[in-house]
Amino acid sequence: MNQQHQDERVRIREAMGRLLTGQAAASNGSLTVVALAAEAGVHRMALLKRHVDLKNEFYERVRIESRQVPETERRLRETVTKLKETIANQRAEIEKLRQQVTRLALANAVLTHEEDRQARHAPAPENVLPFRPPKA
Repeated sequence: MNQQHQDERVRIREAMGRLLTGQAAASNGSLTVVALAAEAGVHRMALLKRHVDLKNEFYERVRIESRQVPETERRLRETVTKLKETIANQRAEIEKLRQQVTRLALANAVLTHEEDRQARHAPAPENVLPFRPPKA
């Protein structure tokens, strides 16, 4: 591990401590990776690529020390809740549509049967000759 890499890790750990104690100096103080990167003076991608272990440690400490759910996890949970509601609504709508299809198919069958029955009993116009003579 080179010296620059080691210096970044030290700055990140110090920034973690400041954020978790509410003494942010270079960021908005939120408990996010973006605020941690700003507080440590490193690029956010450094946390996401080179220092993934520190990012995970930060979120674990946020959960334990502040008894808070990290912002990203909270947003994901809200999204999951909304998606579950959407799925439930869509399932209910699909069920309604299936019932409507069944009712319409039944109505179509009744109307078709009634039309056939009326056509069989209706007298043929005098100028129309059937291809086959009616069966007796």
